[in-house]
Amino acid sequence: MADSPGPSGDGRIAEEQAALRRVAVLVARAASPNAVFAAITEEAGQLLGVAHAALSRYDADGSVTVVAAWSGVGPAIPVGARVSLGGRNVHTMVFQTGQAARLDDYADGSGPLSRLSGELGVRGAAGAPVVVEGRLWGFIGVASQHEQPLPPDTEARLAGFTELAATAIANAQARVSLRTFAEEQAALRRVAVLVARGAPPDEVFAAVATEAGRLLDADLTAISRYDRDGTATAVSEWSRAGAALSFPVGITLRLGGRNVLTLVYQTGHPARVDRIADASGAPAVLARRRGYGPVVGVPVTVEGRLWGAMIAISRSREPLPPDTEARLAGFTELAATAIADAQARTELHGFAEEQAALRRVAVLVAGGAPPGDVFIAVTDEAGLLLGVDYTVLSRYDPDGLVTVVGAWASTNPGRPLPIGLRLRPEGRNIHALVFETGRPARLDEYRTASGAFADTARDWEFRAAVGVPIWVEGRLWGVMSAGSGAGSLPAGTEERLAGFTELAATALANTDAQAALMSSRARIVAAADETRRRVERDLHDGAQQRLISLALRLRAAQANVPSGAEELVERLEEAVGEATGVQEQLREISHGLYPAVLTEGGLRSALRTLGRRSAVPVRVDVRLPGRLAEPVEFAAYYAVSEALSNTVRHAGASAAEVEVANEDGLLRVRVRDDGRGGADFSRGSGLTALKDRVEAIGGRIALHSPAGGGTTVEISLPLAGPVNVR
Repeated sequence: MADSPGPSGDGRIAEEQAALRRVAVLVARAASPNAVFAAITEEAGQLLGVAHAALSRYDADGSVTVVAAWSGVGPAIPVGARVSLGGRNVHTMVFQTGQAARLDDYADGSGPLSRLSGELGVRGAAGAPVVVEGRLWGFIGVASQHEQPLPPDTEARLAGFTELAATAIANAQARVSLRTFAEEQAALRRVAVLVARGAPPDEVFAAVATEAGRLLDADLTAISRYDRDGTATAVSEWSRAGAALSFPVGITLRLGGRNVLTLVYQTGHPARVDRIADASGAPAVLARRRGYGPVVGVPVTVEGRLWGAMIAISRSREPLPPDTEARLAGFTELAATAIADAQARTELHGFAEEQAALRRVAVLVAGGAPPGDVFIAVTDEAGLLLGVDYTVLSRYDPDGLVTVVGAWASTNPGRPLPIGLRLRPEGRNIHALVFETGRPARLDEYRTASGAFADTARDWEFRAAVGVPIWVEGRLWGVMSAGSGAGSLPAGTEERLAGFTELAATALANTDAQAALMSSRARIVAAADETRRRVERDLHDGAQQRLISLALRLRAAQANVPSGAEELVERLEEAVGEATGVQEQLREISHGLYPAVLTEGGLRSALRTLGRRSAVPVRVDVRLPGRLAEPVEFAAYYAVSEALSNTVRHAGASAAEVEVANEDGLLRVRVRDDGRGGADFSRGSGLTALKDRVEAIGGRIALHSPAGGGTTVEISLPLAGPVNVR
């Protein structure tokens, strides 16, 4: 019977142990927390023989929630009741001190809890703290309806019982926490499977919202992305069956006011609004219109940056549980990895597309395509890559005008701006803004633009455009612009266009440089050959002719020497011989500069002559169908001449061989010796000059010269003009 004295001594201890065992059995059977809490309360009430017993949990908002109640005399305190702490009552006294407390006459009490106790006819009460894992979790209290105070040992008995029962409570909570953790892990695994299968980001976001909603038992969950223009865009939503959607995917709301989306954006921390009537701003207006109540939101941080927010919404007026933020945040911390992976997959795909576009342009450049073809390819690739309506590539010219060199349109059969169009970059338009600032520019409404380019763009129904500068070797070379006929271009278009043009600028620079290099090489070869012809001609027509004339005059003088002047005849004979020797030497020099045998007999005869003249025995094998272009024959001749000269002077070789053949459109030349090896392009000027000569007409040269293993020089020369060296 309630308010009756219980047993004492050994009997009381036995009953306490029996009560603890009964609770322990429930925990061991994985009973629900509510069942465990009810058993603890009933055991405490019956053990102490009181009228009422209650188990309450202290909440973070300064209130206390009744989680279990028992009465031996009538109605008990309603389970779930939440009452604010404060005043003079046992609940508040235990919360403030963390120790057991009693109040023998509730007529002296105050506060909401005191009034509630009075309604139940409580005259006196005692309570003890429930400490779970070192934290004040709650309170066990018992109450009497008698005028006499509760026994003096009530607090001690109650405290002893709660110390034992706290373990059961902790175990029950741990089981719930473990189950919750397992559910969270299972939810994450389901999302991770989608990511691993390469699901689109929209599908991943929808799965995250669904898993969070089911996990938290909410009425609605949604994920919103924060945009640079101060708005939030819903990227996924989930609602309980039958609930109206509050934030449809794609809806964009302006941030501001007092609402969860704005609070999370401003602070980067979780936020809650328990009364929708207290909220303001566009998100709150929409929530009230849909009849939703309390809202909790947590930040979604992806790779250290505030990416967006996940919100949970209830349709009831009761605030969401106090641990909603923690549970939602814990889930989003795990799910953010999946979001980042989905984004990274998308970014990687975009990067791969950019690289593929660049490779296609680079192939054109490497193939020696005309610059005009390269410029058109760049605009085509950029337009397809960005999914815009128009792209235009223009060059800033030294005369102050801008020339359109490439253009692309997604649907129009023509070009948005005629290639070759030249206009002045004046007024307010993309071409002028980039020219003036050297930075990216944007116009979201071309009706406000001005200048010649703006007039032309309006004719082609441009609505909006962005442009980025193209820098080539530190100089503002031009501008690439992308236009839309439908409306503003997405945020980030400048970055994507700039990223592409930064890569494409290399191709543009290579195109100009390659054209200049081709012309330069042609001029070098032509100038060298012309110089050789001029020197050979000067030697033949000048010094050699004078020496021949001198020798003839000496012969004439010798013939007119009087008899008896034998000494003078001998000296004249010596002079004639000296003049003839110098003439022969000049002829050899002349032939070295511009060998007549090469001009007259071709490469086969010239190389055989080189072999016969070499101080080292040379085997010459020339397999050619006929004559070759003059620059090719000259390059091959001088390459072999220089290689054999190095063999004689440096290799210490006993033999060498020269092989020449026409293979696959290239002239292949190979010079080998059996000398000491160790040759290197970085040593001496001979091999360096040979390398320069070969590469000057687009050829390639390779050197293999291991120490003690002889030297092999392999040369490839294009038969149809210079080739690109890769």
